[in-house]
Amino acid sequence: MHQLTTRRDERPLLTAVPSAVPSAGDAALLAEVAELRARNEQLGRALATRAVIDQARGMVMVLAPCSSERAWDLLVGVSQRCNTKLRDVAAALVATTRDETLPEPIQRELRRELRRLHAADRE
Repeated sequence: MHQLTTRRDERPLLTAVPSAVPSAGDAALLAEVAELRARNEQLGRALATRAVIDQARGMVMVLAPCSSERAWDLLVGVSQRCNTKLRDVAAALVATTRDETLPEPIQRELRRELRRLHAADRE
């Protein structure tokens, strides 16, 4: 007998006999469980990266000074121009507080974005 269990507490969600053909309801339930697990993992990753992105946004707000929205746009611009995920740009920026060097492409694009932001403020 095969059991589908949850990862946390190992309680059986659905018990199926391997030789039996699952019913349409069982197949739908299995598909839903798989989809919910995938969403849960995706949300977990998003929550884990959200903090570092918010920290980087705060750093930009201090450097610029600018609003939270403009800091977000600046980080997104750097991310796009470097072809690097936003969370990686944010992590690299936050790592500078631990005396790590900002990678040159990110450093270059951040300077460009900050100059562009300051020029727009002067207009």
